[in-house]
Amino acid sequence: MFARFFAAMAIWGLLGSGFAHAATLTDEEVGTLSETAMFGNPPDAQAALLKLIERGDQDVVASLVLALRFRRSSEFIALALTRLTGERIGEWSDGILWQESNPDIIPHESFRALKLKLYNRIDPNFLRFLGGDRALRENLSIRLEEIIWGGVIVDGIPSLDNPAMIAADDADYLLDGDMVFGIEINSDVRAYPLRIMGWHEMFNDTIGGVPVALAYCTLCGAAIVFETRIEAYKNPLQFGSSGFLYRSNKLMFDRTTDSLWNQFTGQPVSGPLRNSGMTLPIRPVVTTTWADWKQRHPTTTVLSLETGFQRDYGPGVVYSDYFSSPDLMFPTTVGDESVVKRKDRVFGIRDVAAARAWPVAAFEKEPVINDVVGGRAVVLVGDAKTRSVRAYDRNDWIFEPADAPDQLRSDGDDWIITESSLVGPDGQKLARVPGHLSYWFAWDGYLGVDSTLYRAP
Repeated sequence: MFARFFAAMAIWGLLGSGFAHAATLTDEEVGTLSETAMFGNPPDAQAALLKLIERGDQDVVASLVLALRFRRSSEFIALALTRLTGERIGEWSDGILWQESNPDIIPHESFRALKLKLYNRIDPNFLRFLGGDRALRENLSIRLEEIIWGGVIVDGIPSLDNPAMIAADDADYLLDGDMVFGIEINSDVRAYPLRIMGWHEMFNDTIGGVPVALAYCTLCGAAIVFETRIEAYKNPLQFGSSGFLYRSNKLMFDRTTDSLWNQFTGQPVSGPLRNSGMTLPIRPVVTTTWADWKQRHPTTTVLSLETGFQRDYGPGVVYSDYFSSPDLMFPTTVGDESVVKRKDRVFGIRDVAAARAWPVAAFEKEPVINDVVGGRAVVLVGDAKTRSVRAYDRNDWIFEPADAPDQLRSDGDDWIITESSLVGPDGQKLARVPGHLSYWFAWDGYLGVDSTLYRAP
């Protein structure tokens, strides 16, 4: 007890004064002290922290933030971080946010080895993605210090690969209000219930002859359908969940090269494919209720409960607390919340270097919205109650609601709403525009391009 007290007083003494001099330590000594702060017994760890504080360089912050999360007695680490950063760091989340807002701070060269040693203890398979030279700063498109463990091992959230589908009439386990991800490709119509996908977050399948993967990030509220046939490879890529997160967004991986991919952008961020220039093409998907999807598509197939895994696929089981909370599960910087809050749902379209988002709540008063994104004229048809939004090219047409729920009207003519296009009275078709739902914090933070936000008139 007294040893802890005097150690704390020593650290607080440094907190209240400047340094008489910065201690000179070799890189090897800095690495040893950082590892002791992470793994050493409490007295040795506290002594190591004092030496790192006296050294006074912020390049050890990343190592100490890592230790702050995993050490049982972490108050001394928090004190050291407070001194080194000049900001109050009380919890691991504070350290993560500080790192995110200080991208100019480059971690000490020992940080990579320390992080990999820790991750190897959690799951040696993590080194498939970050081992060897893969975690070198020059070999990553995102910062190593921002790749955090999500609490599961590799494939701890198992993907569904070519899962069994059943007829709608046989899906007696589903309730009308259950949310599903609805997809149609080349007249192949399928529904993937959220109450199943929440446990798996990924499927690899072929729909309408097109190999696709649905990457569902429960944390950012985004289910995105990617095409997975890549010209350089004979077989389509198969994806899984790595167990890692980046700014509260899952990092998926392909089983061909073990490259890590940003789930939100469909771009590789580490591994052999990082500099390939690849961006996976996006296919349309709609989130809606089972009743709505089945009414529109009575011949749809739907996921069977026979997934090969033992999970509780009951309604409202998976992530129910997270979905109902305004809080995030993992720390990340949240942008402007003056119009929409961090976990308000938006529907987003990205088009080359332009992007635009529409609050789902806007469709309560405007079920049909004519708009433009990146010079591309689009019309969006939405239902805030079911959270379903579909977007289509509109060229020079201006659309409004029609009498029938599956139709739009323009210049007195009715157009039929389908999953692939709007069909005019003369058979003319306006193509569906790929887009997807997400929480606002994710859309606002992950795209890498500026996005505009629709504001209702």
